[in-house]
Amino acid sequence: METKIKLTSDSTCDLTEELMQKSGVTICPIAIILGDEEKFDTVNVDAEGVLDFVRETGKLPKTAATPAETYKEFFKKNTADGETLIHFCISSKASSCYLNAVEAAKDVKGVYVVDSLALSGGQGLQIMKAADLIKEGKSAEEIIEALKELTPKTQLSFVVDTLEFLQKGGRCSTLAAVSAKLLKIHPSIYSKDGELKVQKKYIGNMQRCLTQYVSDLASEFKDYDKTRAFITHSPADKELVDLVTEKAKELFDFDEIYETFAGSTVTSHCGRNTIGLLFLNK
Repeated sequence: METKIKLTSDSTCDLTEELMQKSGVTICPIAIILGDEEKFDTVNVDAEGVLDFVRETGKLPKTAATPAETYKEFFKKNTADGETLIHFCISSKASSCYLNAVEAAKDVKGVYVVDSLALSGGQGLQIMKAADLIKEGKSAEEIIEALKELTPKTQLSFVVDTLEFLQKGGRCSTLAAVSAKLLKIHPSIYSKDGELKVQKKYIGNMQRCLTQYVSDLASEFKDYDKTRAFITHSPADKELVDLVTEKAKELFDFDEIYETFAGSTVTSHCGRNTIGLLFLNK
């Protein structure tokens, strides 16, 4: 009898209910610390809850890496019927979740742990591709090899409306945050080898910046996987999300474009109106 392959992931993949059903993925929630209270991403806190906390306290929530013991219990539960498990972790450059999951997997038979070198929709795109490969009848070993080639080809980037959250988190200076607000500077941030870096600094209102951002992506990436793309965003103005969606349809040729929502983990670092067009390159 053929062993069933099951997909699981840290909650940082930010897939919608529809996409979780399509991929068959099961989620392991990451802890979010709001002051003295521990909550869990996708369980009892969401992006709006994070924004409310910051507005009320002026402080950012903290995230806590999932302990190895928690992963071990999660892996055992999801392999109870003899399944082979492929678990996707948030980038090892952003969290120790990956190292903890690898440690836990040593004690559970049939578990593969993937360092997505990504987060949010970038991690989600890899999960969807793995689900495609399962449907094609690929083995777990073949899927893992494909994912090794895929992780560096994940186009993960987004434009930030405000530097307030990056400043509160110590990722940019107060002077830079104030200057950006006065000069209407909106940086695009991208993932390189699992780390987030500033790519470009757009100037003007968000409509103008996002239009230029999608145009720049279309100019830079000519050979891409047309299967699907994500418009991934934190809580955002609908007109901005619609603008990026329409521009993506105009300049790219994706079979499907999904709107996905940044969870509490990502929103705690980037704030409101953070929007990205995410896809896989060939």
